[in-house]
Amino acid sequence: MFKSTIIDPVFPNCPIRNVLSRISDRWTILIMLTLEAEGKPMRYTDLLARIPDISQKMLTVVLRNLEADGLVTRQAYAEIPPRVEYSITDRTRTLLPHINNLVNWATENLDDILKDRQAFAEKK
Repeated sequence: MFKSTIIDPVFPNCPIRNVLSRISDRWTILIMLTLEAEGKPMRYTDLLARIPDISQKMLTVVLRNLEADGLVTRQAYAEIPPRVEYSITDRTRTLLPHINNLVNWATENLDDILKDRQAFAEKK
């Protein structure tokens, strides 16, 4: 069943908890970045091909959640066979620079983080 409302039960009015609970899963940011990189609407099957380790069910769930939050638009065409395309919204375009900064930071710091993790594990 599709659950479009995710509200933090302890802090329902906290914007950080409510937004992060939606975008911090394994797939959401990857889907948004894939749609951004394509630069044009993408069909479901194209998204599935670009993210090969996501299941069909999970892609459907995440796309619905993104649509519910106004981060992705879904355009269905009355054709045979049916065609559905997804694209990012203006709201997502305002979020993506922050996500891209996080991606850049992670890329720049990953080697040191992995070394620190290894050193920490060796101390235990």
